[in-house]
Amino acid sequence: MKEKRLLTDAELALSSVVANNVMNRLRGLAGVNSYTKELGFDPVAFLAARPDAAWLDLCCGSGNALLQAAAVLPGVRIVGVDLVGYFAPPPHHGVEFVESSVTEWEPPCTFDLITCVHGLHYVGDKLGLLAKAASWLTEDGRFAADLDLASIRREDGRPAGRKLAAELSAAGFEYDGRRRRVGCNGRREARPPYTYLGADAEAGPNYTGQPAVMSYYRD
Repeated sequence: MKEKRLLTDAELALSSVVANNVMNRLRGLAGVNSYTKELGFDPVAFLAARPDAAWLDLCCGSGNALLQAAAVLPGVRIVGVDLVGYFAPPPHHGVEFVESSVTEWEPPCTFDLITCVHGLHYVGDKLGLLAKAASWLTEDGRFAADLDLASIRREDGRPAGRKLAAELSAAGFEYDGRRRRVGCNGRREARPPYTYLGADAEAGPNYTGQPAVMSYYRD
């Protein structure tokens, strides 16, 4: 790996790439720029079939989609967490917004659905957050997120690639390389396969065309 100083998660949170107020601002529930399109399923339909369900959205941005969901899902607990508290203006009926780093936040309950739409691109310890999210699910809950394996590197700078995909599969995660989507069904205790070293916030744009964070790990 080319000599560089990797950022801690605390330092990363202060970088302009991560601490921005433009990510996930206009995305709604359905349509071209929507959660349904990015996740590959309709969150409302999934939650509507579950009485007293709970939905956690990590890196929720303004929370526009969550407010739309709350309007048609009375009784469903909806929590949105984002590093930057640039949430849609009140009222926030049915939605709890939390301004916090997603890697430091601790949940108040388990969730039937946990999502992270393009948020992992800005997280340092991506594998650590995957493990946490899986442990926050109900026994038959669902986790779904966007993940670009090219943004996860070994200590020497090589991409983790296929080896990591196989290890995620062994831990009970499903990874779709074409859609760059990761997820799992049902709560599980999964240990990250590598040791997190730090992150590079100056890696440049990823496949979305937006600046993203490169995460480094030791095998």
